[in-house]
Amino acid sequence: MARRLAALLLLLALGCLLGVLLLLLGSGDTRGPPGFKYGIVLDAGSSHTAMFVYKWPADKENDTGVVSEHGMCDVEGPGISSYSSNPPAAGTSLEHCLNQALRDVPKEKHTGTPLYLGATAGMRLLNIADPQASDAVLRAVAATLKTYPFDFRGAKILSGEEEGVFGWVTANYLLENFIKRGWLGEWIQPQKKTLGAMDFGGASTQITFETRDTIENPQNEVMLKLYGQAYKVYTHSFLCYGRDQVLKRLLSKFLQAFSAFFYTVDFIQTVMGRPVHLPSDLKDAAETICATSWSELLLKAPKLEKRLPDYCAVSTFVYLLTTKGYSFNNHSFPNIAFQKKAGETSIGWALGYMLNLTNMIPAEKPYSHKSMLYNYWVILILLFVVTTLTSLVTAVCLLWHSKSSII
Repeated sequence: MARRLAALLLLLALGCLLGVLLLLLGSGDTRGPPGFKYGIVLDAGSSHTAMFVYKWPADKENDTGVVSEHGMCDVEGPGISSYSSNPPAAGTSLEHCLNQALRDVPKEKHTGTPLYLGATAGMRLLNIADPQASDAVLRAVAATLKTYPFDFRGAKILSGEEEGVFGWVTANYLLENFIKRGWLGEWIQPQKKTLGAMDFGGASTQITFETRDTIENPQNEVMLKLYGQAYKVYTHSFLCYGRDQVLKRLLSKFLQAFSAFFYTVDFIQTVMGRPVHLPSDLKDAAETICATSWSELLLKAPKLEKRLPDYCAVSTFVYLLTTKGYSFNNHSFPNIAFQKKAGETSIGWALGYMLNLTNMIPAEKPYSHKSMLYNYWVILILLFVVTTLTSLVTAVCLLWHSKSSII
């Protein structure tokens, strides 16, 4: 009986080995891991410019692969709108980060890598005040970008609504609220509710969310079709209500470069050691910051000396904006997540902008089943190998036990 069982196990092992051989011969994915495609977006904000390098697997059907942040670079100096009196300097300011992009993207991929520059509220304001200066700055940065070996696809000023919608797309894409991959490589629509997105930049603030209600102003309504699903989105951008513009009006000065929601709340929690769960927490924290002496604040955060004078005004404004402006209360405020990243990728409009311009998010639903990826072939082959080895070891043990019994 033991010999028969051993023989069966040996046949199973041989079958598994044959199956692995057939997989190796029949699979086109066994040549190695898929390569990557790359894309570059320059986020030309009001107070500074940031460059993001994205990558995604190159073998995806219709280029619908999951995109991740591959590299990031903060451009030194102010935003490009600050170079209105010297437009060529706006282009020159980008060179350090563009040179980094040359290193981040493999050389053989340079010519096929799309490069975009999108300018936001700072340039919107300049375009209102001095359209000729605005055009000169855009021409200057475009001239610089064209000197690099990437596939430059234009520099433009985004509307406030575009900025808001692309930020909303980025957040929900990264959180897999639209679609995600199953473990066998198939597309799955998770049937989750989308999240709203708020952005508090240097010269404007945006709020964007999906709604089924009637939107009174057509300018605030955007209809999207993503992966076969229709979304009605409300978006509103408030120009001149960004961090720097508020401070400019309050303090008559222009200050440097960041997503003020996250950094303000982070300062309250990490430096001031206060939780922010309810609107009253934010109000109390703002009052505490404003009542704290300069020497005490400096002792708590010596590395933030240049920004310390602003936290009283900015934290007060964040409280007023979220509660009086956006009407968050004790019930809804805890739903706000003050984040600047989802996983390893920055949350902002840049990724959503690239996804839109490269058609990375199709309007129609992708095929529900796809050929398995390289990683899944590897897992399957390993499973066969383990099964084969287990069968062989068991067969040898049974044969040895059978011989011992006969002796």
